Amino acid sequence: MSELPVHFDCDTGIDDSLALGHLVSCTGIELVSISTVSGNIDAAQAARNTLDLLAVLGRDDIPVAVGEHDPLVGSYAGGAPHVHGGNGIGDVTLARSAREPESVSGAQQIVEAALAHAGRLHLVAVGPLTNLARALELEPRLPELVAHVTIMGGAVWVPGNITDHAEANIGNDAEAAALVLGAGWPVTLVPLDVTLTHMLDVTAQDALAATGGVFQVALAGMLDCYLGFHEVRYGRRVSALHDPMATMLAVGDVAAATVRSTGIRVETSGAERGRTVPVETGPAIDVVTAIDDAVGPLLLERLLGLKNA
Repeated sequence: MSELPVHFDCDTGIDDSLALGHLVSCTGIELVSISTVSGNIDAAQAARNTLDLLAVLGRDDIPVAVGEHDPLVGSYAGGAPHVHGGNGIGDVTLARSAREPESVSGAQQIVEAALAHAGRLHLVAVGPLTNLARALELEPRLPELVAHVTIMGGAVWVPGNITDHAEANIGNDAEAAALVLGAGWPVTLVPLDVTLTHMLDVTAQDALAATGGVFQVALAGMLDCYLGFHEVRYGRRVSALHDPMATMLAVGDVAAATVRSTGIRVETSGAERGRTVPVETGPAIDVVTAIDDAVGPLLLERLLGLKNA
């Protein structure tokens, strides 16, 4: 059976880095391309982070494109240095890759991947959905070309994390989210409802550091920043598994125990901007609300097994 083609759209912060490591660790998939978008950090820095991480992993074969800097409406409001550090990866310094991003935009790269793998491509999006919205504008047939879309985003039946109502990826470009979630393609949404139920902790950080591998030690350094943020917010030095949970679901490393199929309306104005509202109308979205598998230990096993260049 041929490998599953996957395009990864991200805003490479700390949990994106965990997710990238997970995807590189997977057999049975082909990570065909990566696009970046402004979210945790701006799209250009996210691409630099991605290229440098891929170099450490010996995966300079994977093309990386810089996607949209600004949301569909308004301008980029800045990253989340209190969560992801000033450079998006916990202020960890990586050796600079000799590679530069591709000349195409992130949206164009998504379209090209969909055309090259028509009917088979899986999109995994773990940042604001601006690139996917722009790709839909470039190629209206995109929902027919893509086999499946897995999105980390939203807070459907739980509170948000940037406001009482909004999760960061949706809230940072609500207009793009409304377009993408209304496009009628097969979508699995991985919201805060489930991502906050599984964690990594200091034991995982220590295990990564103990390997001595450049990538694993970098992740351990990033987690120091991430664990610190979560300690202030939740009272424990733990790390939510937002983005890696989406990649693990997308490739079948873990399975959803509970999925609720519903239409989703994205609020684009007012005090509840960015809220993902379950509705009876519109395209049905599969919203994951529970996973019984041990996500953290499975992810850690994958990351510990990664080879460094």
